[in-house]
Amino acid sequence: MKAFKSSVLVICVCLILNGNVASAWSPWTVGAAVAGGVGAVVAAPVVLGAAGFTAAGITAGSLGASMMSALAPTIAGGVVATLQSVGAAGLGYAGSAVVGAAGAAAGAAFTK
Repeated sequence: MKAFKSSVLVICVCLILNGNVASAWSPWTVGAAVAGGVGAVVAAPVVLGAAGFTAAGITAGSLGASMMSALAPTIAGGVVATLQSVGAAGLGYAGSAVVGAAGAAAGAAFTK
């Protein structure tokens, strides 16, 4: 259900951007932006899990473990802590909006 709500949020952001900022976009560009935004929100937890940021903690020998070692000591609110938080709890609505907007921008840029 959370993925559905996040996807709806991303689609709404894309439609608002299309109506207010980029009304000259073609339907293909809008479609690519929506697909990129939704795809980014859906892919983010999968990519973080593959990088080693899981609900059980950072996986030994993973990219996440290498980052933790290289950036030691890790601080609250730092890169590793934030990625681990998202890997464990998922993206919140604000995180979904940011990731979705970045994916939408990438999708729109892909069509040009």
